[in-house]
Amino acid sequence: MSLPLVQGFTKSLAMTVLSEIGDKTFFAAAILAMRHPRRLVLSGCLAALIVMTVFSVVVGWAAPNLLSRKWTHHITTLLFFGFGLWSLWDGFKEDGEAEELAEVEAKLDADWKTNTSSAKGNSKFKDDDDLKKHRRPFLMQFFSPIFLKAFSITFFGEWGDKSQLATIGLAADENPIGVVLGGIIGQALCTTAAVLGGKSLASQISEKFVALSGGVLFIVFGLQSLLSTVES
Repeated sequence: MSLPLVQGFTKSLAMTVLSEIGDKTFFAAAILAMRHPRRLVLSGCLAALIVMTVFSVVVGWAAPNLLSRKWTHHITTLLFFGFGLWSLWDGFKEDGEAEELAEVEAKLDADWKTNTSSAKGNSKFKDDDDLKKHRRPFLMQFFSPIFLKAFSITFFGEWGDKSQLATIGLAADENPIGVVLGGIIGQALCTTAAVLGGKSLASQISEKFVALSGGVLFIVFGLQSLLSTVES
């Protein structure tokens, strides 16, 4: 296994874990898993995160073909420093603790109440729907409303997020295969922990500690990128 591959993998894995723990999509997965079958929630969230990771790496891998390797290297370095300062600022803010959990929970609660009220109005069709679910092919169950809901919430929650932009920058400067593997494994670890641990685990996570740790990690990546030589 080559050194660039290992380096891209370890950087991507560490960055993903520290970026995703305590993120809005982490809390959303934890709350959704309390109300819906865990298998469908986990599948929907993971599918969205894998698609987003691969897409971000492809964009980052293609960037040096659109700009020079020197420019993409400098942009990546600035991104790492910028995200590091951003994370440190979030960590030092006094009102950051458990804010995202409350925000995500309130949003999903409103959606849950709407769906529950509409389901009560159609309760006479419940037996027929249950029978259809048992007859539905296994693969078709993954395109159920629950799967699509978990997928869409996670995908659009990650779009334009700090972790997506950091993945693009990392893929522009590191081995893209290593970045993909590290990102997917990191996403799988965080999402599985959120789904299995539920709200009890999510509420015990210190957002301040995660933000400060992520900020330090981004600063370290920035320093390493600044001091490294640019391959021609």
